Amino acid sequence: MNGTIEQMPTRASQPDLPENWSDEELILGYQSEGDRRAFDELVHRYERELYSYLRHYLGDEQVAEDVFQHTFLQVHLKCDHFEPGRKFRPWLYTVAINQAIDMQRRNRRHRMVSLDKRLRTGAEEGTGALVDLLDGESPGPGTLAEDAEQSEEVRRAVDELPETSRQAVLLVYFQGMKYREAAEILSIPVGTVKSRLHAALGKLTEILSRNHLPK
Repeated sequence: MNGTIEQMPTRASQPDLPENWSDEELILGYQSEGDRRAFDELVHRYERELYSYLRHYLGDEQVAEDVFQHTFLQVHLKCDHFEPGRKFRPWLYTVAINQAIDMQRRNRRHRMVSLDKRLRTGAEEGTGALVDLLDGESPGPGTLAEDAEQSEEVRRAVDELPETSRQAVLLVYFQGMKYREAAEILSIPVGTVKSRLHAALGKLTEILSRNHLPK
């Protein structure tokens, strides 16, 4: 990715960055010293992960790349807002979601990428089946996408989820976040994250059952 991010200032005189610096040390180092290498390391660490999330969230590769660029531009511009003691990852995702919502409003569209592949390959990605979001405590459509012919039905069902439930599913299922991380990003209690996931599973079951797919 290139463009806006590459135009940010550098500090060639700074010492080499330790490879084991945490995200928090990097952002605070960039905040205090303006060392471009700290910023570049953060971009490198989150480039694939955050872009993947934005692509799923927005349903468009080019828009996702634009939002990624805008997100790290905001990280650059607002790094002084990051407070010691906070975790960088939830803060970054909060910035990214806000940028994604702004982009959707500007474009006057609200698209959702298909979940059929992820529903079939969740274990391969290390996130587990969708039903595992609730640790097996609630029935759900975790096996409803076993056959390829069901993929379009699944996509449509997920597209019908309320936005609040969809955000929780994307953060916890797609990105593998802990409930507390998703709660911090969405500015809601952990219990609310769980209830939204529970509601999402119930809604998916209802929609797919209505469309005569097996439970």
